[in-house]
Amino acid sequence: MAAVITEDNVYREAELQAAPPADGAEGLQPAGPDGNIQGQVEEFLGPHPDYDEEEEERKYYRRKRLGVVKNVVGASFGGMIVYSVYMGLLQMQLILHYDETYREVKYGSLGLTDIDNKMLMGINVTPIVGLLYTPVLIRFLGTKWMMFLASGIYALFVSTNYWERYYTLVPSAVAIGVAIVPLWASLGNYITRMAQQYYEYVNYKEEHVQEQKKVPKGACHQYVIIFQSVFYIIFHLSFVFAEFPMILFLNDFLSEYKHTLYNVKQCGADGKKIIEGFNKTVLQHLPRSTNLIAVESVLMGAAFIAMIIFLAVCGAAYRPTEEIDLRSIGWGNIFQMPFKHLRDYRLRMLCPFFIYSGFEVLFAIQGLILSYGVCALGMEKLWLLVMVYGLSSSICSSLSMALVQQRLPRQVLLLGGAAVHLVLLVVLMCWSSSPRRPDQLPQLLVLVALWGLGTALNKTGLSSLLGMFYEDKERLDFVYTIYHWWQAIAIFIVYLWSALPMRAKLAILLVTLLVSGLCYWQMERRLAKKIPYRLPRIPRPRHKVKGYRYLEEENSDESDTDKSDVEGEEDEGRQSEEEPERDAGSQGSDSLGRDRGAARGRRRRQDNAAYEQAGEQEDYVQAM
Repeated sequence: MAAVITEDNVYREAELQAAPPADGAEGLQPAGPDGNIQGQVEEFLGPHPDYDEEEEERKYYRRKRLGVVKNVVGASFGGMIVYSVYMGLLQMQLILHYDETYREVKYGSLGLTDIDNKMLMGINVTPIVGLLYTPVLIRFLGTKWMMFLASGIYALFVSTNYWERYYTLVPSAVAIGVAIVPLWASLGNYITRMAQQYYEYVNYKEEHVQEQKKVPKGACHQYVIIFQSVFYIIFHLSFVFAEFPMILFLNDFLSEYKHTLYNVKQCGADGKKIIEGFNKTVLQHLPRSTNLIAVESVLMGAAFIAMIIFLAVCGAAYRPTEEIDLRSIGWGNIFQMPFKHLRDYRLRMLCPFFIYSGFEVLFAIQGLILSYGVCALGMEKLWLLVMVYGLSSSICSSLSMALVQQRLPRQVLLLGGAAVHLVLLVVLMCWSSSPRRPDQLPQLLVLVALWGLGTALNKTGLSSLLGMFYEDKERLDFVYTIYHWWQAIAIFIVYLWSALPMRAKLAILLVTLLVSGLCYWQMERRLAKKIPYRLPRIPRPRHKVKGYRYLEEENSDESDTDKSDVEGEEDEGRQSEEEPERDAGSQGSDSLGRDRGAARGRRRRQDNAAYEQAGEQEDYVQAM
């Protein structure tokens, strides 16, 4: 009995002192209200003992960086598939429609040649007005959705080939002409924006990144060069995959070069038009309609895959709040911005290079490969020449990464590609291939591969240069729109000069290349002398929607009336709080409130002035 009383006293004293009982009785202790229960709750709700916040943050941004790489690779493969399908189908379609027997047997008096001419006119002429609507479309739809919509228009063009009529082919060709400039401007904008995001995720600990301030000048340059190189490495493979329908299907139906080139007398620099005297029949026998439908169905499936890649694989280029700000500067301002950007002497002096960039790609296909290559080797070697050009362009696009690794000057890319093309143009003016000479295949393959080298340096150099010059994410779509609009103008000029003699075409290319090199050299001299360039001011976003608010201290979508209402409520609340203090004998509260309001107004005016002058003063001081 005494032992039981003693044990009860031990437990009672342990409860009062919130301590475990002695004599090894801790396993029998009931949980007190302020003892073990509180400790268990804190242990349950508190951080895990093995949790490392810095390590988890590092893993999070590593996933973000992998997501950016996935976006770049997805956009590159999507663009490559779209143009593989487009160029492969267009090439097969033009060859079949060129054959006189095919037109008479399959379509009778439908007039496919006239339809093809109007279709090519729609593809080449419509992009001339692309400067008027491209920025508006990109700002309204967003970069990702513009790429998705444009890929859908290319898929529409593929679908119209199931029923080849004037009212199906020509409208779809016009739609492609409308979508060319927005697609390429969106791709250039997207790749450069991914480089900026990758820099933010690599340097997430930097203060200017955490506060979403302007990135230091030149910080993203290496990522812009690398991502643009990756894009063109993948995209130029479209010339390779575009020849698969030719290799696997159409090549079995083509006649030998002795038949197709029987009446051809001159090639290369001595020739006129593309191939003068080319035979009107190029097919040994006609392909079955079911086989054509099978090939078009495969191409249609590839076009749908490209659309899915743009939709599911590619992430958004901007944050939702940034998208709202980009769309809220006013449609009139968006329309005017490309024209205002042309006041920048850097863009004006790059315009000749933009034009030459359009010239040289079309000349590689129509001039070098057809007038020099097919004219000597026959139609059955067309796929080989195009594939060598595409492989050379793809492999040589990686040379631009040397700017990052070896710290070479940026002038190497554009001027190096220009030098290669300059030598080739002189060679092509002096040397011409001969008709029906298969033994000239090695020389032609070397010429095509070297032209692909110049193309790779030209494309990667121009895109990287624009990404480095215009690091401000608000300007990218305007600048890339100007670039690809000038390319579209050049493509239209090539479409018009198809009947000129070859030496006249070579002379135009040579003069354009020399002017481009001189203008670019002059631009670099001005930048070296730190001559200020003029940039238009991006208007401050003014949102009319009153129900949406950012979770930030400064709401960029807050209208002036909302600001005045909120300030009035704050002043009323401040006055009501200051009245008891004034009754208690406090002094200076009125002047303090006025000082706070004046300081807030000055700070807001200073922020507005800094925002409006960011595109002019900072770029004036910091010349490249």
